[in-house]
Amino acid sequence: MESIFGSNDFNVVPHLAALTVAYLLAFPIGWNRESEERSAGLRTFPLVAVATCGFVQAAESFTAASPEAMARIVEGLIAGMGFIGGGAILRRENSVQGTATAASLWITGAIGVSVGLGSYDVALILSLATIVTLWVLPPLKTLTRNSKSKS
Repeated sequence: MESIFGSNDFNVVPHLAALTVAYLLAFPIGWNRESEERSAGLRTFPLVAVATCGFVQAAESFTAASPEAMARIVEGLIAGMGFIGGGAILRRENSVQGTATAASLWITGAIGVSVGLGSYDVALILSLATIVTLWVLPPLKTLTRNSKSKS
């Protein structure tokens, strides 16, 4: 096996566990975006979390001695997620749409990075905060719109 994989141990279980956690934490976010019929949804969000987690996990063996190298990888992921999120934003006449989807994509990338770095607590909090924001706040937004239209 060492001739195939080099000196690195081939231990897929911890990586599979981390990638699964990233997927599961992102799934409800994708479910919400899909049910709201947004441009990104059920497939996109879990894949974003798995991809960002995977980049971090894949790099950990050669960045272990250099935190700066891992910081550069995370920095690239942050910039990449901003770029992908920017594609979800559409300007139409007097409105801008897709900002919640863009922000959700960005935070889903952060969930994947957090899991990849082993910060499961941060990933869980990010996921819960996003779920609450996407499910609890829209009725409040509707309520404020209705109160503005009445005045």
